[in-house]
Amino acid sequence: MTPRKIIIDTDPGQDDAVAILLALASPEEIEVLGITAVAGNVPLALTERNARIVCELAGRRDVKVFAGCDRPLARPLVTAEHVHGKTGLDGPPMAEPTMPLQAQHGVDFIIETLRREAPGTVTLCPLGPLTNVATAFERAPDVIGRVAQIVLMGGAYFEVGNITPAAEFNIFVDPEAAKIVFGAGVPLTVMPLDVTHKALTTRERIDAFRAMGSTVGDHVAAWTDFFERFDMEKYGSEGAPLHDPCVIAFLIRPELFTGRLINVEIETASELTLGMTVADWWGITNRPRNAKFMGEIAAEGFYALLAERLARL
Repeated sequence: MTPRKIIIDTDPGQDDAVAILLALASPEEIEVLGITAVAGNVPLALTERNARIVCELAGRRDVKVFAGCDRPLARPLVTAEHVHGKTGLDGPPMAEPTMPLQAQHGVDFIIETLRREAPGTVTLCPLGPLTNVATAFERAPDVIGRVAQIVLMGGAYFEVGNITPAAEFNIFVDPEAAKIVFGAGVPLTVMPLDVTHKALTTRERIDAFRAMGSTVGDHVAAWTDFFERFDMEKYGSEGAPLHDPCVIAFLIRPELFTGRLINVEIETASELTLGMTVADWWGITNRPRNAKFMGEIAAEGFYALLAERLARL
């Protein structure tokens, strides 16, 4: 089987870090062409740093990391240090990365890669706000039709919101970018809170990471120990959702997920519901279906995949 070529667009974030590790541990299924950082969970200077830290943790200094957009298209940046800590990767002590940041802008890398690779062979995997992808589509509309598909983490329907009562963080940070991406006509698979909130950490699942006896296992356990405290207090749940690894897990084991092809529109005007993913789950409107919106995950299979692959690193 030929590995799927992907670009990871990310704002690490502990769960982003786990997603990157999962991708780098799965070369049979996934070839990471590059990682583009975007401002989101923390500012850009930290997200590009964190992406390089994770690559070095995986022993993959060869992976190219690019800095992309440092702010949303039309709004001030909203960040999430209250969840991820001041560095975005709070938890275990982290050494500064020594691998270089690429000089090219992340958006230019996305455009250049999509033009260079054969049409329909590159999958975009956004794990944060959609600023980089939307900017690429606006700047170079010729690349839109060359994208194989987009698999992203963002949005919600039944779970509604986690940064406002109506909106999920990634979409809320740059709703104008999300509107461009959801309206671009690219085959789109969405991992919303409805799925990720069914993939909760538990003490047993975190202990399985720590039991690997590796630096990667220790870091993943420490990261999940850190950020689960916030979500456990917020939701009253037994653990915290590992949001972003769901994107990579879908590329490896799509059978772990079920969903519906529906219409999803992005709210950009309302003060109350800014950034809401208005998901027509019940088929009420005649708007065109533009997104495979996932609703269920086989959580045990998901964590088994994580444990198996991360143990390779």
